[in-house]
Amino acid sequence: MMSFRSGRLQSLVIPTGTVWLINDIAEGKGRQDLYTRQSLQVLKALREMALVESVESSNRIEGVTVERDRLRPLVIGRARPRDRSEEEIQGYRNALNRIHKNHSDLVISPNLFLDLHHTVQEGAGDAGKWKRLDNEIIEFRQGEAPRIRFRPTPAKETRRAVEELCRLYRHALDQQNVPPLLAIGGLILDFLCIHPFRDGNGRVSRLLTLLALYQHGYEVGRYISLERLVEESKEDYYEVLQRSSDGWHEGRHDLLPWLNYFLAVIRRAYRLFEERAGQMGSPKGAKAERVMAAVREQAGEFRLVEIEQACPGVGREWIRTLLSDLKAKGEVSCRGKGPAARWRYLGNKGTTSK
Repeated sequence: MMSFRSGRLQSLVIPTGTVWLINDIAEGKGRQDLYTRQSLQVLKALREMALVESVESSNRIEGVTVERDRLRPLVIGRARPRDRSEEEIQGYRNALNRIHKNHSDLVISPNLFLDLHHTVQEGAGDAGKWKRLDNEIIEFRQGEAPRIRFRPTPAKETRRAVEELCRLYRHALDQQNVPPLLAIGGLILDFLCIHPFRDGNGRVSRLLTLLALYQHGYEVGRYISLERLVEESKEDYYEVLQRSSDGWHEGRHDLLPWLNYFLAVIRRAYRLFEERAGQMGSPKGAKAERVMAAVREQAGEFRLVEIEQACPGVGREWIRTLLSDLKAKGEVSCRGKGPAARWRYLGNKGTTSK
């Protein structure tokens, strides 16, 4: 709530570089409809890829991982969780599905925070409950003693802080005409500084990011995983959080490092969306080159699903046919059958086109 008090966002001086980021995102949003008129097969492939990547990355950032061959069945299929990590994978998937389908009906409120936390942490004793003890954000560096990087809002003040944050966020949008992207950036920064739960704060913050963007027409998160982009820039993520949280309790923190990072992630997502959607509309010959490039990049054995993930929009059966052709030409070998089959690239012995 400290980013919203005293009309701070309303009076924030925006430097030229931040304005460029906002303009680039506005242009991407303006072209959004053009790229979402792709075929249903193209959009389905992009959505599935984004869903799997989002679930994997958001949990992996928090140290939750599962076996690679279990990820897709848990996220896209009907596999039942076998342990606590797999429960958390499906919990995040369920929360994402809720936001994808019902974002226009959801209200950003303390109750929603609790609901999302309950979904992603289902099975934990404090799922859907505010933290009961004060928490600290600890930094660990190799060869150095752990140090306290930030002390979030005390447990006894959490409920009041979250209520104020939600109220000031709505006021900034409805009464102060704060641009939505700035208001969303402030919402997420303040949520992370409050740190209202014992565990799961990062995952809930990423779900809130997606929801708030959807509610203001920024749909790119359906097709490009924002969570994956955060994971890929994780060091920058923690660095800007540290810079922008310094002085937060006193209301003298610098919002711009966090806002610029947040906006840069969204701009990157729009550029990737246009790039991937454009590739999917390419001729079959170009698709074959994409698949061949993915095959050549594999170190050692690989499975068909790994090529499928590297080539969104290229059908599984089409990839299987191409691999069979390559096998017949002696350019790949295969061990096993079905989805578990292990392939290996042996090298070019001819040209392949499709």
